[in-house]
Amino acid sequence: MADLVFLDTSAYLCILLGEESASELSHWLRDKALCCSALLWIETERNLVHMTRQKLLSAEDYQSAYTQVKQDVELFLSQEINLGLCLSGEFPAVKIPRSNDLVHLRSARWFFRHRNLKAFVSLDKDQKQAAAELGLPVLDSFA
Repeated sequence: MADLVFLDTSAYLCILLGEESASELSHWLRDKALCCSALLWIETERNLVHMTRQKLLSAEDYQSAYTQVKQDVELFLSQEINLGLCLSGEFPAVKIPRSNDLVHLRSARWFFRHRNLKAFVSLDKDQKQAAAELGLPVLDSFA
């Protein structure tokens, strides 16, 4: 069985948009099973629309990326946002993440407890620290 890896929005957008580290991360993720919070999809959609309105993405690039997102949904196990997740009482020991970041962290904790999560992947330094404080297996490099 393939190792289960959680991607937050920063990691997914890196790959989707071909940002720095995208090829290394994509290579590392090859042969891994992917999981995420359902929040990943709305954050991704919002970021694509925002970047298009800011003229950072062309209409064609937006459409291409959005089409890819719809295909990628099938590749991920997605943890739904529910009351159990919202009221779990789990917080990092030191960091107090933003609400959206906390949804990702709690979703990853669910996969860690119930599905043997092997790695939490984020490109955000604060998110990685909060994940480590929650005892998640944080990926530090894609080597």
